[in-house]
Amino acid sequence: MSTTNTSAAMPTPKPLEAAPMAGGGQRPHICFLAPTAWPILAGDKDIPVIGGAELQQSLIARMLAARGYRVSMISINYGQADGTVVDGVRIYNMHKPFEGIPVLRFVHPRLTSLWRALKRVDADIYYQRTAAAYTGFMAAFCKANGKRSIYAGASDVDFLPGKQAISFARDRMIYEYGLRRVDTVIVQNENQQLYLRRHYGREGLLVPNFYDAPANARADRAGYVLWVATVREQKRPELVLELARRLPRHRFVMIGGSDTGWFGEDYARRIREAAERLPNVQFKGFMPFEEADGWFSGARVVLNTSTYEGFPNTFLQAWARGVPSVAFVDTGSRRDGQPVYDIATDMDDATTRIDRLMSDDLAWEKASQRVFVHHREHHSVEGVAGLYESEIRHLAPRP
Repeated sequence: MSTTNTSAAMPTPKPLEAAPMAGGGQRPHICFLAPTAWPILAGDKDIPVIGGAELQQSLIARMLAARGYRVSMISINYGQADGTVVDGVRIYNMHKPFEGIPVLRFVHPRLTSLWRALKRVDADIYYQRTAAAYTGFMAAFCKANGKRSIYAGASDVDFLPGKQAISFARDRMIYEYGLRRVDTVIVQNENQQLYLRRHYGREGLLVPNFYDAPANARADRAGYVLWVATVREQKRPELVLELARRLPRHRFVMIGGSDTGWFGEDYARRIREAAERLPNVQFKGFMPFEEADGWFSGARVVLNTSTYEGFPNTFLQAWARGVPSVAFVDTGSRRDGQPVYDIATDMDDATTRIDRLMSDDLAWEKASQRVFVHHREHHSVEGVAGLYESEIRHLAPRP
C-alpha cells in the first residue's frame, strides 16, 4: 500500500483507526462509492476526469476524515495502488476503465469487482452520488449485509423519471430500485425535495454543497467573464460564444474538456474552433481542478449556460471569492426573498445582466457582497459538516 497527502507524504501507511464518538463507542466507517473521483481526490493531472459530483464526494470524504472518522473510497483502477491513502481516505480499487468485453463487462468485471470491493471495505455506512446503476447495487449489498446506505442527488433530473442522464433502460431500472431502498436520500435544493416526494414517495434530506476557497482568494474587478464546465450539449457552450459576439468589449474565458466518445470529442472540437475565431474569447480546454480553480480568482463574473443543474460547484468557487454569477437556471438560492445571483430569462436578458456587472462597479460591488455573505452563511465547510455528522449519528450502528 502507498499513502499520499496534499501536505506531506507518509512513507509507511498505518491502518486507519476511528476516533471515539461522544457518549462512547467508535465513530462509524464511511465508504464512498465514487468510481471516478480518484483524479480529483489525488490531484492527478494526467487523467482528464473532473465533475461536480466527484469534487463534492472528495470534499466530504476529506472533511469526515479530518473529523476523526474512518473513511474509504471505492474507485475505478486508474493505476493507483490498491489501499493508497489520500488525506486520510483509503482507496479500494475496482476494475480498470475499459476492462472487459463490451456488453459482457457489465457483469464482469464491473459488477463482480464492485461487489468484491464493497465486501472488502466492510464499512458501516456506504455513500453514493449521481444517478447510475451503482445506486441499486449499493442498496442491494447493504440490505443483504446489514449495512446502511446514503444516496445523494447531483442534478434535478435525478428525481424526474425517464429524464435521468442514464443511457440504458436496464440501468435506469436498477437506479430506481436503489433510490427506493437506500436508507437516506440527500438532495441539494428544494426542487429536488419536491420531485423526490412527488415521483418516488420519499422525503429527502436537504444538505447544501460546500466549498471553501484558498486563503485570500478574491474576485478581480478588472477580470473576465468565466465559464467552466464539461463541453457538452446540456451545458450549451454555444451560448457563451453568442454572448461574446454581443459583448465584444468584454473578455471571455472558457475552461472544460470534452465528453467521452467520438461524438463528445467532435462537439468540443467544433466549439473550440468557433471560439478561436472570436478575438475576445480564450478557450483553455481541460484543466485539472486546482488549475481551473485558480482562474476564478481572476474573474469578475462567472457564467452558467446549462439547461439544468443540481447546484453548480462553479457558483461556490465564485461566491467564496465574492465573484457574482449569471445563469439560466434557478437553484432556489434566496436572500430576503430575492435570488442571490442574476437569473437570465433569455439571451437579451443575459447580455444586459453581464454587461451591467462588467461595466458598473457599484452594481458589481453590491452583487459581490451578496454572494460572498450567502456563501459564508450557507455553503462553508463548517456550515455543512454538522448536517452530515448528524445524519451519520442517526444511521450509525449503536455501540
